Parts: sequence; structure tokens; C-alpha cells
Amino acid sequence: MDTIILSLLVDNTSGVLSRIAGLFARRAYNIDSLTVGVTANPKISRMTIVSRGDDLVLNQIVAQLRKQEDVRNVKVLKANNSVDRELILVKVMADMSNRRDIIGIADIFRANIVDVQKDSLIVELTGSQSKLSALLDMLSDYEIVEVARTGITGLSRGANDITYL
Repeated sequence: MDTIILSLLVDNTSGVLSRIAGLFARRAYNIDSLTVGVTANPKISRMTIVSRGDDLVLNQIVAQLRKQEDVRNVKVLKANNSVDRELILVKVMADMSNRRDIIGIADIFRANIVDVQKDSLIVELTGSQSKLSALLDMLSDYEIVEVARTGITGLSRGANDITYL
């Protein structure tokens, strides 16, 4: 099963997210990750959608998205021609006996400690999904109490295929 990362430019109007999500639901396609934010043009939003399937399913997803009235542009972000990142926040129980070890792990990953309490730390890391998974793996010996992930967001490299709306 292959993974696809799609970058969509859509109208920034109410109901667009619901219509896009509904397209996936009606056809029983799963959304692994979804991020949405306004672009430099406040009338346009960028959606980054990650989904999985065989080639037929993935091609069908792209074709169906291109038919949507609110969708202005669809790009498939290929690994060799794009940059994608995800952000994670991890709350770890940390007392004086293990605080330095957790901070040391965070330093290895160039993560930031964004909150310190008497009994816990919150670690913030931005990177590839594999980097985030490696951090979670290294922290698994400690008590992880909460994890929040943003989902992937990305852009294609270079200026050759920029879409101006």
C-alpha cells in the first residue's frame, strides 16, 4: 500500500473542509493526516492531505479532488521534489531523578523543551514522521502522558510549479 501527500489550494469558504472530507468518506478512503491553513491570499487555503491505497485508489482520489468546485489546484508532493514536516508535542512525566535524561534525549533530536513543571516536561519537535517516531521510541522508557501531532504539511521545491491565484 502506497502513501500519497496531496497539497490542495481551495477556496477559503465555509463548508469546503466538510465537502473534501465527505468525498473521502463517501468512497471509503481514509485520511491519515489533514492540515489546513490560510495562504498569503486570504481567499485561498492550503490543505495537505495524507492518504494510503494502491495506485488505482490514489489516482481516483486525485481525479475526484480535481473535480471539486472549491478546489483550485491539486499537487502530489513527491519525496524527492518536496519538503514536508510535522510537529509533535509530548508531555512526559519527569521528576528530579529523570529530568536530565529526558532533556538529553530532546537535545539529541534538537527538540525544544517548551514547558517545565515540577512533575512533567513538554517536548516540541518538528521534522519528518520518522524523526518524530524515533523521538517517541527513545522516550518510551519514560511515562508519556500526552501526545499531540499536527499532521503533515508540505510544499514542493523550487519555483517552477507555483500556482498563483
